[in-house]
Amino acid sequence: MDAAPPTSSPPRRRGLRLVGRALFLGVLAFGGFLVLLFALQRRMLFPTDQIPPPAPGLARHEGLQRVDVRHADGVSEGWFLPGEGVTAEAPGPVVIFGHGNGELIDYAAPWVSRYRAWGVSVALLEYRGYGRSDGSPSEDAIVADLVGFHGLLTARPDVDAARVVYHGRSLGGGALCGLAATHPPRAMILESTFRSVAQRAWELFRAPRFLIRDRFDNEAVLAKLDAPVLIFHGTHDELVPVGHGRRLAEVAPNARLITFDCGHNDLPPDEARYWREIRAHLEASGVLPR
Repeated sequence: MDAAPPTSSPPRRRGLRLVGRALFLGVLAFGGFLVLLFALQRRMLFPTDQIPPPAPGLARHEGLQRVDVRHADGVSEGWFLPGEGVTAEAPGPVVIFGHGNGELIDYAAPWVSRYRAWGVSVALLEYRGYGRSDGSPSEDAIVADLVGFHGLLTARPDVDAARVVYHGRSLGGGALCGLAATHPPRAMILESTFRSVAQRAWELFRAPRFLIRDRFDNEAVLAKLDAPVLIFHGTHDELVPVGHGRRLAEVAPNARLITFDCGHNDLPPDEARYWREIRAHLEASGVLPR
């Protein structure tokens, strides 16, 4: 008589099926995660809905002048704060400051106004979708607006176009590296800045580079930038680990890294040293006289 057919699959075949299902579900879950990451990445990179509105009167700064940038989405608000003693007859250097992704120019202006006492004007451009600026933020939009802003500033009679400095904090460092790729500064200052958004996304989520819409590849820009670069970074920075700052200092032809015993949002713990290093950097770069 013929043997009866087996009523169940051999254990090995059942095991292979279970492994196959687990792999399929794992791939499906990871694919869903990547789709979600692609859809939400700009909300994570540009958390405009989480930034508290500035207090009334915070934007009142002596001598403040509006230098707005017009674009297809409307207007991006720009500020120009003249340095002490700067006039059309005696033009001076200007620092273009880029704030972090959780800030506004209203909050950043009081901090960088220290430059004004040195005879250095300060310029801040609000990113699209932030504060009172129209549109939605993206790398292309922010960099395009900064290029327009740079053109407006260097056309001013009270600005010495040969002494333009970029100072960027965190995301602002990425924005100004984007500007530096086509309009190199006389000197640059970066603090708590990442190698690239794509690199950080890989470290955090193992997200493939091709999924990242706004890469801000600072490492690639600095590798080709001849301007002197001063880099500040906190050794306990959990948002952007200090290894990013160290790598940027390695690839830039003319860079100096200064680390502080702090994290991401409490840099600098030593304000006196911070401003002393910036002053020395501007003097060594020929932006200010020694």
